[in-house]
Amino acid sequence: MTPLTRIVAIIDDDHHVRSATSSLIRSLGLHTLTFASAEDFLEADSVDVTCIVSDVQMGGMSGLDLLANLSRHGSGPATIIMTAHATDHIRERAESLGAVAVLEKPFPAETLVEALSGVFGPL
Repeated sequence: MTPLTRIVAIIDDDHHVRSATSSLIRSLGLHTLTFASAEDFLEADSVDVTCIVSDVQMGGMSGLDLLANLSRHGSGPATIIMTAHATDHIRERAESLGAVAVLEKPFPAETLVEALSGVFGPL
């Protein structure tokens, strides 16, 4: 995987979460793109990302709906789901749609690093 393909899209309607998550991921040597909604991400259809880190509950399309949408259109990027409301239903749906991890907010930075390492290898 070349450095240019190591791009993570961060999708969250909370600016502070997007900013903090982006800073952490960039500190690992990865590139980031941030989006305030799933719709904004889908509208940027020329974006070639290796991994998505998305919140579940956002205005408009949820992170799980985004994951379902990407799954219907073939194999999308590896997806890590974040949520402050990690119910069994959310975990099961995310996993059935192919999420590589479901992280419950707030989570330690090491938890996200571990999930990203599962996608990119050691960071």
